Amino acid sequence: MITFEGVSVTYEGASAPTLHNARLTVPEGELVLLVGPSGVGKSTLLGTVSGLVPHFTGGTLSGRVTVDGRDTRTHRPRELADVVGTVGQDPLAHFVTDTVEDELAYGMESLGLAPHVMRRRVEETLDILGLADLRDRPIATLSGGQQQRVAIGSVLTPHPKVLVLDEPTSALDPAAAEEVLSVLQRLVHDLGTTVLMAEHRLERVIQYADRVILLPSRGEPPLLGTPADIMTTSPVHPPVVALAHLANWTPIPLSVRDARRRAAELRAVLSSHVPQPPTAEAPHRETRAVATPRTGGAGGSTNPAEGRVPTNRPARENGLRAALARLRRGTRQTPAPEATATVTRLSVHRDRTEALRHVDLTVTPGETVALMGRNGAGKSTLLNTLVGMIEPTTGTVTVNGHTPHRTPPRDLIREVGLVPQEPRDLLYADTVAAECATADADAAAPPGTCRDLVSALLPGVPDDTHPRDLSEGQRLALALAIVLTGRPPLLLLDEPTRGLDYAAKARLADVLRTLATEGHAIILATHDVELAAEIAHRVVILADGEVVADGPTADVVVSSPSFAPQVAKILAPEPWLTVSQVRRALS
Repeated sequence: MITFEGVSVTYEGASAPTLHNARLTVPEGELVLLVGPSGVGKSTLLGTVSGLVPHFTGGTLSGRVTVDGRDTRTHRPRELADVVGTVGQDPLAHFVTDTVEDELAYGMESLGLAPHVMRRRVEETLDILGLADLRDRPIATLSGGQQQRVAIGSVLTPHPKVLVLDEPTSALDPAAAEEVLSVLQRLVHDLGTTVLMAEHRLERVIQYADRVILLPSRGEPPLLGTPADIMTTSPVHPPVVALAHLANWTPIPLSVRDARRRAAELRAVLSSHVPQPPTAEAPHRETRAVATPRTGGAGGSTNPAEGRVPTNRPARENGLRAALARLRRGTRQTPAPEATATVTRLSVHRDRTEALRHVDLTVTPGETVALMGRNGAGKSTLLNTLVGMIEPTTGTVTVNGHTPHRTPPRDLIREVGLVPQEPRDLLYADTVAAECATADADAAAPPGTCRDLVSALLPGVPDDTHPRDLSEGQRLALALAIVLTGRPPLLLLDEPTRGLDYAAKARLADVLRTLATEGHAIILATHDVELAAEIAHRVVILADGEVVADGPTADVVVSSPSFAPQVAKILAPEPWLTVSQVRRALS
């Protein structure tokens, strides 16, 4: 179905090709997973299939890519639209209409399908992706995960032969991700659709893949093989594979079910050990599970990659320490003890939607809290209220003694910083260097502080690159560095691991753990259960705008089938959450 014949792509001004000598064939009717570290050319490879590379992105493509017999060099993207459906990393870039139903119909209208066919397919897609209740909603009012599902649905309705997906589950909660992957499975098995998908959260998708394409590093030719073969040597792999390496299981299991069948001996060995919590201890809190009706209101060094320990870990940690040490010089050393966030009986109404209802939350210095819950549960709304972007309807919010929505932004930025779901919202300059220089000046930090943090989080980002030309993970690293340069006592992160590979997630966790140790309060809204298990002292679960659980991470996530990390599922009922905990116990 898809054939790459010696394909290389070199962008203007680049000294070396981003994609080099790709020679492989993707068979019809298979789900093929594209994996590799951030910035190695996964999005570029996907773009060559849809024709966006080089017709839209520019650059030079050598070799040939054919899709269902059509050469993408001579067929522009609009001439491939009936064969290839594409969803990129940023769903907002796809939308051309205002409402969900209109967006689902737009692609079919462009292809001239009959009205009765369009109506039937729209209804099918609404049901398949769980969007029926949102059909008349303006897209701008949807959560990030809901927008992702609409973007996927908009390319499903024309029934293309090939689906190209760039991190389709990155903004979805675990249950929604399972729904989308189930849909893709059905398309592959029942309709013979070919799916080519890049994804960093391999723990979600690896067991569904028929084949895996690995891009080991930038400029190296891709490798194609079975999931088990590729995962044996891949530098990126999910927790189940990391645990298999640690326990010397052969062949390597790819699913929780297969791993549980082999884990009896490991459980017995671990039964005499106690898992170590995150390094930065926070005040103990009892678990608060809230089961109220809608009318009631409620008030050691680890590796989140769960993958192979990088061989250059000491150098990486030294780089992070140096960057953070430089950041401390000339800036606020340690947040004051009163640098806390307090939310009391908070309710927020947006249009006719009750986004938050009677939420109570207190975060103390040095504490890391993970906000979890379904898409649309109110996580982003809570963060935006804490940073003053949304005014409470009822209730109170204070951050270090300030009322956020009444505090001038210039003053508030020194108390709380937010890294939004869309990092580009913070990026305005023409180059990475200019963004970093502005951040240093705004925070009165020593010159080079922001640049050091960017390099520590994600090495290899050039100074002269325009932020729009960065990958999603690189943009996130830049936005996070800009916010960290101000060293706010309260740090808010909305889906901070979206677009990050396992190594970049490990670097991010190192930074957050260090900041928590120094007394910064951190709240992260995330669907990444592995990250929450690694660094969060507490987990707060929201549902329909209400707090339904609030307590120590181990107590909350282990009892939740949706939010338990892979290791917890494999080693249950033993209370282990991460591979790094198991590694320390065995050593």
